[in-house]
Amino acid sequence: MILQNALVYTPRHTFERGTIIIRDGRIVPFAAPEEGEEVLDAEGLYALPGLVDIHFHGAMGKDFCDGTEEAIQTLADFEASKGVLAICPATMTYPEEILNKVMDAAAAHKNGKGADLVGINMEGPFISPKKVGAQNPEYVQGADAAMFRRLQKRAGGLIKLVDVAPEEPGNLDFIKECHNEVRISIAHTCTDYDTAVKAFEAGATHMTHLYNAMPGITHRAPGPIIAAMEHDAEVELITDNVHIHPAMVRFTFNTFGDDRVCLIADSAMSCGLPDGQYSLGGQAITVKGPRATLTEHPDTIAGSNTCLYDCMKRAVLEMNVPLESAVRAASETPAKSIGVDNDYGSLAAGRYGNVILADKELNLKAVIQKGVRIV
Repeated sequence: MILQNALVYTPRHTFERGTIIIRDGRIVPFAAPEEGEEVLDAEGLYALPGLVDIHFHGAMGKDFCDGTEEAIQTLADFEASKGVLAICPATMTYPEEILNKVMDAAAAHKNGKGADLVGINMEGPFISPKKVGAQNPEYVQGADAAMFRRLQKRAGGLIKLVDVAPEEPGNLDFIKECHNEVRISIAHTCTDYDTAVKAFEAGATHMTHLYNAMPGITHRAPGPIIAAMEHDAEVELITDNVHIHPAMVRFTFNTFGDDRVCLIADSAMSCGLPDGQYSLGGQAITVKGPRATLTEHPDTIAGSNTCLYDCMKRAVLEMNVPLESAVRAASETPAKSIGVDNDYGSLAAGRYGNVILADKELNLKAVIQKGVRIV
């Protein structure tokens, strides 16, 4: 396939008018046209890399923790239809026997259709019982290296992120022991600045849904966010215009930089469906518009109802984040954060030919996966 006349998002993080050539599923730098080759005129359209979502739970009535092939394929198909072509869905806080089923289903999944399953984000259960958010407090436990390794073996090595509250007893030891086996993210935590520094020094590299389920920033108690900034951590950001005020979104991009901000959807099974009653992590949630909350605790946000593409779009159109930065934060940076950037997250030569075409208002016009148009 050849895409001509597009405003291409380059590996230099700029837009330049150009051509993208895809052969055998991957982008090639130069090639002569072949007889009968499909040529797509993208005049007036942006060509963006396929997005990479490293933290979402569900969509279209299915949750990753359903632990079934049907659920995974439903998520893969939905995400691909929205330009998200690499997915690393997140688990919730469950006991090991339930997580076993999730890992087994993920290991058995074949990436033949829809977004590629490239990893698992293990969001629970190694979190703080005082900052559970929409997680189930019944199943919170201390970080357990043996349990993680059992789950990782069942998953065939797919677990790319493990979330940890470093202040809980034994959890710093887990970070020290396991950080060379998997990326560690600070999450659902009451940690202070000093303990967060110890966690980053022990090997943590990531922060889960920044600002949510963690202490904020004050001038005498800087907290984990400042520790993350000082230790070059990557940070996840939910830009659904519900979780975080637009001014804080701009502050985060200005402070951390688009090379360390990972836009995420954190979407629940309600994403793509009408308002109503759904579930997340075994708990009832109520969805009204873009806002999802625990039904029994309506002040507690329970995931989002927005896909990653729309989060990126809102960051640009509603929050005044530069398009170049928002695109990088939804593609290249998350791909790097879980180590799949050799294949995904960029339109550089050698990467998969995963391309989104969008107009100047960021309306999705086409999705191309490995050189084949799927939308």
